[in-house]
Amino acid sequence: MHRGRISNDKPKDFLKAIKRLFSSFKRWHPIIILALFLAMISSIFALIAPNKLSDIANIITDGLSPNTKIFEEITTKISYNFINQETLMKNIQNIMINEKISQEDKIKFQETMQNIPSLKDEEKYKVFINMPDSILLELLDEIKVNNIKISSEDQLKTLKIVRNIKPNNQKSTLKAMDKLPKKVYNLIEPKMNMNKIKNISLFLGIIYIISSVFNYIENISLAVVANRFAEEMRNNITDKINKLPLKYFDNHEIGDILSRITNDVDLMSQTLNDSLSTLVSALTLFIGSLIMMFYTNWIMAITAILSSFIGFILMGVIMSKSQKYFNKRQEELGKLNGHIEEIYSGHIVVQAYNGQESAIDEFDELNKNLFTCNQRSQFLSGLMPSLMGFIGNFGYVMVCIVGALLVMNGTISFGVIVAFMIYIRMFTSPLSQIAQATTRLQSTAAASERVFEFIDEEEMNDDKDKKRTLIPTDVTGNIEFKHVKFGYDENKNIIKDFSAHATSGQKIALVGPTGAGKTTMVNLLMKFYEINDGQIIIDGVDIKELSRNNVHKLFTMVLQDTWLFEGTIRDNIKFNRENITDKQIWDALKAVGVKHFIETLPGGLDAKIDDSDSISSGQKQLLTIARGMIEDAPFLILDEATSNVDTRTEELVQKAMDKISEGKTSFIIAHRLSTIKNANLILVLNQGDIIEKGTHEELMKKKGFYADLYNSQFKKETIEVKDL
Repeated sequence: MHRGRISNDKPKDFLKAIKRLFSSFKRWHPIIILALFLAMISSIFALIAPNKLSDIANIITDGLSPNTKIFEEITTKISYNFINQETLMKNIQNIMINEKISQEDKIKFQETMQNIPSLKDEEKYKVFINMPDSILLELLDEIKVNNIKISSEDQLKTLKIVRNIKPNNQKSTLKAMDKLPKKVYNLIEPKMNMNKIKNISLFLGIIYIISSVFNYIENISLAVVANRFAEEMRNNITDKINKLPLKYFDNHEIGDILSRITNDVDLMSQTLNDSLSTLVSALTLFIGSLIMMFYTNWIMAITAILSSFIGFILMGVIMSKSQKYFNKRQEELGKLNGHIEEIYSGHIVVQAYNGQESAIDEFDELNKNLFTCNQRSQFLSGLMPSLMGFIGNFGYVMVCIVGALLVMNGTISFGVIVAFMIYIRMFTSPLSQIAQATTRLQSTAAASERVFEFIDEEEMNDDKDKKRTLIPTDVTGNIEFKHVKFGYDENKNIIKDFSAHATSGQKIALVGPTGAGKTTMVNLLMKFYEINDGQIIIDGVDIKELSRNNVHKLFTMVLQDTWLFEGTIRDNIKFNRENITDKQIWDALKAVGVKHFIETLPGGLDAKIDDSDSISSGQKQLLTIARGMIEDAPFLILDEATSNVDTRTEELVQKAMDKISEGKTSFIIAHRLSTIKNANLILVLNQGDIIEKGTHEELMKKKGFYADLYNSQFKKETIEVKDL
């Protein structure tokens, strides 16, 4: 039983296939290199952005909290009044002679000063800030911070407020700040450096715009190159098809050839358009993010890598488990498609032999197997997005936890955490993109092998150097076969020793059992195949001296297999011929008895038809016969041309053939021997040799092979009538 073919996505030699593929892009290498370079630069710009965003985050964070550096500078300068010995001694003298200070405060100050020499600087500061206000005003000299003068009174107010601030209490600190003297508050109040923010934002905007422009140039360049490449490859394949010998198409499925032209070429161009730039960008982001993470902070970098690595181990385990189900799914899908194709194409036979139930049972079994494989593969593959999300989120959590600890220790700033949140996404996303691009390259390599295998097929011999030419209007119509030998396999001849002579205007009929070599002789006559030995001579010229195109122009051919293409009746009849009038077409249609049918179609000769079941097989046959009738060629070949028409239509066609073949040398192949009774010469073939020849009457009198073959048809018809 025929099954659907399962495509192999793995190349035979990956490196060789990729090398051949890239060499086929040679003429576009500068554009491709430029596009990939732009993709790399765009990715580098993306790597620069996180650190700049980190800077903005730090500026905003600093702008939301008091300026601790300025505040420390203020408190340091205030404490300097208490710690510096020279300043302190000068202020002590002022205190003792100052009449505004009470005697009680002076006594308290003197008692405190007795213990000062033995205290450390921090202890001195704590002692002095608890002094009476009158004493502190004398101890505090005017200070200058950022060119702003702070008076003794403002310093005293600041000391009192600082003294009441509760440690590690942000709410208390913020409330206390509001009570600070205006000059002090203005120095330490939260301020954002808007100039820096504007400059960084402008820089980011510029690189984002440049990156977008680079991406646009890259995408449009690769899109153009990919489509040009696909166009060139299809043109090469089309040229190749016209150069391949007919035996290639005898040995290869048409569907396989079409798949190479469409699916395989599309896959190659899509890879050029998408996967290459994706692979370059992903590798740049992956390597660049690693470098930038370690450059920013190695502890955070190791945290990000380890957290992601754990997730990718889980992903690898799941992928290894799911791969076998994907392979099995493709196998079961091929079986199911093959069964469906077979049953639907032979639906009439299935119904005629009551095979519906067995077909349905087999379908149910195949469908059940596919369901099981599909369910398991989809379940496991469905875990991948969730797992990727988990890897990213787990990485974010670990970065935040470790980052928070480092911020508390003062090792990093808050902006570093922001940068790593972006870097970890840049680190995890490229891995899946690289995996997808690599898989795509595997399939592309396999596709390119199939395409280049087709392009490398052996071609027909080039016959452009053939000097001899026969003009159809000058050919008299004489053909001679001299000891022709031929075999599709070089070691086995089908035509062993064929010799015959046909003169102008004769009707030569070739008859014999299936496989006798009738159609093979026609193929040799049309030069579809080269003979192994012997000669075929047209008007004294060996066809070996003529080009194939010249030989084809000498023959009109009507085959058993009907073929119509999508288009109008007129286009189908005129096919590849010029200067054909509508009158000639109508005459040909009338001659074969199909004129009335065409007149009933909407549009007449302009009616659209195709090779579908919209018209019957007999009507298709008549149209192909009409197509052959309008060809003005000296030779006519009819290969079972009336096999698909009824007896009455056959009689009309036979009369038309007699008329159209007047003055032409005709070769007729027919299993209905009643259609060749009026042939001038009948050649009876069997196993590649002529065993009998003569007219119908002469052969019937011999009572030989032909007579038995002819009479067997009437015996069969008699049996069929009795059965009815």
